Amino acid sequence: MDAPGLVLGSGDDAAISVPEGATATSVDLLVEGVHFEIPPFGLADVGHKALAVALSDLAAMGASPREAYVQLGVPADRDQAELLELADGLAAVAAAHGVAIAGGDVSRAPMLLLAVTVVGAAADEAALVRRAGARSGDLLVVTGELGGAAAGLLLLEDEMFAEALDHATADALRRRQLRPEPRLAAGLALARTGATAMIDVSDGLGADAEHLAAAGAVGLEVELARLPLQAGVAAVAEAAGRDPFDLAAAGGEDYELLATLAPGQVDAAADAVGAAGSKLTAIGAVSATGAVTLSGPEGPRAPGGYDQLG
Repeated sequence: MDAPGLVLGSGDDAAISVPEGATATSVDLLVEGVHFEIPPFGLADVGHKALAVALSDLAAMGASPREAYVQLGVPADRDQAELLELADGLAAVAAAHGVAIAGGDVSRAPMLLLAVTVVGAAADEAALVRRAGARSGDLLVVTGELGGAAAGLLLLEDEMFAEALDHATADALRRRQLRPEPRLAAGLALARTGATAMIDVSDGLGADAEHLAAAGAVGLEVELARLPLQAGVAAVAEAAGRDPFDLAAAGGEDYELLATLAPGQVDAAADAVGAAGSKLTAIGAVSATGAVTLSGPEGPRAPGGYDQLG
């Protein structure tokens, strides 16, 4: 697939691009045994997730995706048919979001790993949203629904937790873990309607709220009761003896967008995000305290999240 500004793609010693405006570049790494296991992941799932989570970083900047480069480490026990399955997963995400896979490299490795570099574009530097920029008095908002990826992982680990769910709800939760979707259109909508700061929810809402607060030297006050839980999260949490708010705030890998907006911009942003196929929920506010507080029915609790180095 061609991308704007891409002159020469895969097949030569290097790709050539002539972009206009500002460029945003991000790299994401998925390692077998750390970020996924086969099974329950299939190889197409791995390819899908590797590109989707990389594109999520561009969504958090409000950048339009353009091209991707894939570095693939392959263990000796993987054959060509399996690698084609993985490539199908990558290609499906690329096609869905207008991304050109413009190059990369392949090497032997002791386990399967994918390092994906993605490049996005914006009209100019000012159009891109950074993590820093939140101001005291801004409202804290999140796109979509939370907790689905963590609940999906519990279902993949133990099918017993699905007994209280209908098949469609259980499948949607598993898919949220296996095949997340980057919120690229929602990210553009938030950027265009005045988001002052933004981050994707990869490590868990609590942990990513801390990243956002630290970058802007502000505090964030999150009301757990306002978190938009994906259907089935509460039932899975109950079956697993977990708090549903822990799955939503600390489970990670939902790849929604956490952003701050001036109060007067929230309605316009919600309309724009809705037109982009998602929804926007106000879940708290920015303060000058320098701390992140998650307030639940039983009082405040410490932010938590998934440690990708663990």
